[in-house]
Amino acid sequence: MENDVMVRVQNVTMKFNGATEKIDSIKEYIIKLFKRSLHFQLFNALTNVSFEVRKGEVLGLVGLNGSGKSTMLKIISGIMKPTEGTAEIYGSLSPLIELGAGFDPDLTGRENIFLNGSLLGYSKEFMESIYDEIVSFAELENFIDVQIKNYSSGMQARLGFAIATVVKPQILICDEVLAVGDYKFQKKCEERIQELMSGETTVILVSHSIEQIRKLCDRVVWLEKGNVRMIGPCEEVCDAYEKE
Repeated sequence: MENDVMVRVQNVTMKFNGATEKIDSIKEYIIKLFKRSLHFQLFNALTNVSFEVRKGEVLGLVGLNGSGKSTMLKIISGIMKPTEGTAEIYGSLSPLIELGAGFDPDLTGRENIFLNGSLLGYSKEFMESIYDEIVSFAELENFIDVQIKNYSSGMQARLGFAIATVVKPQILICDEVLAVGDYKFQKKCEERIQELMSGETTVILVSHSIEQIRKLCDRVVWLEKGNVRMIGPCEEVCDAYEKE
């Protein structure tokens, strides 16, 4: 690992096909597709983005909606493959993207804990040893045997965050995770991330809360319409971003 680099993003470009007209239903989409009257136009969600994240560093990604922040996290997490460029990861990675997306809605919270654990490569015995800690952190003791489909989005996110962070990964990817739950739970999430940081976990964080970015991050990448507008120390970039 060169100079303790944990994540290296080099010249990443991500292109998508977008319909040039508004489609209001699947039926309309199929009809237009069949008649070959549906036209697409390539657009760049990201253009030639490069940055590095070092061991134990907390990097923030800021930008308006549609700037490419979540797309960048999905590329780093391996969910998407960039059209051009590379995203290299040097260590175990735990992505907190769309928390709860991997849950089975027909299973209970308890069953989903073990399901998620197996997907992360943990044994049943290991998950049993940390089960109580997960439930306690998520504050779901009274709902753990309820089917996930009856959980609110906030409850699902809390459970997903508790599972993903109970074991300290080398790299943690967070997409608007700290926006879930009430102020008290958000503070718990911040404290958990700070605990991970003290253990030299590398964190990449997307948040619309500049206050959270200022509190947690060492450096910040400002994305604007898929391009890097600025990279630098947290306070410097946040000050410039808030002046826009």
